[in-house]
Amino acid sequence: MSGGQVHIDPETVFTRFLRGKGCHNTQQRRAIVSVFFQEEGHLTIDDLYGRVQRQDPTVGQSTVYRTMKLLCEAGLAKEVSFGGGVVRYEQASDWHHDHLICECCGKSIEVVDPKIEALQERLVRQYGFTPTQHRLYLYGVCPDCLAGQSPSR
Repeated sequence: MSGGQVHIDPETVFTRFLRGKGCHNTQQRRAIVSVFFQEEGHLTIDDLYGRVQRQDPTVGQSTVYRTMKLLCEAGLAKEVSFGGGVVRYEQASDWHHDHLICECCGKSIEVVDPKIEALQERLVRQYGFTPTQHRLYLYGVCPDCLAGQSPSR
């Protein structure tokens, strides 16, 4: 703990959120939340469903979908779309990051660069613009695909 802030784990935050909505935090929801927060990166519903199934085969895909919507509503997850009509989910965070996305294998790399952020801030000041949000996705081919080591989608 630093700066007087207390860290509350996402499972506790989600339980409180559900309670506030008059919903129960079922074993299936707990399994989904646990798996989601153990993983890194950007997961599709299918990705998450497959991982949750290994832990609890009673969890249905529609439960995964509904739980992810609730996690987004609670501010614990974010929907991201890198194109191609596929929605992915990432853990919500207080820090901004951008993405490098491989067009061959779909891999996404989160990047943080203060120079990019400074340039964006300078541009909005220069043009008198008030941004409400922004996203930076750079599409290309990752080193593994360039080397022929990663299977195509």
